[in-house]
Amino acid sequence: MTDKSATGRRSRRKGAAAENELAKILTAQGYEARRGYQTDGRLVADVVGLPGIHIECKRVEKLNLYAALQQADRDAKHDELPAVFHRRNREVWQVTMTLDYWLELYEKANR
Repeated sequence: MTDKSATGRRSRRKGAAAENELAKILTAQGYEARRGYQTDGRLVADVVGLPGIHIECKRVEKLNLYAALQQADRDAKHDELPAVFHRRNREVWQVTMTLDYWLELYEKANR
């Protein structure tokens, strides 16, 4: 039987590694990205540095995408568009957001 606290620590380490990996990729593209740290109970994106985007970062083999999108939507500030950045092992990063938010982002980019 696996120790639940050890499993939880491994999961947190994997999540932190994924957030650091994503921040490094975004930094290489010229963004000032870094892991978001939750302090005094305030909700912060998993990775910060893309203005106007709330990043929910997931690195799991089986992702409940709808639950992740709901979490991103719930945690996003009023001026942020929620998006889930996710990948499986040995796969490329993907970004998922609702069509309404994607259209809003697209319209802003084309003004």
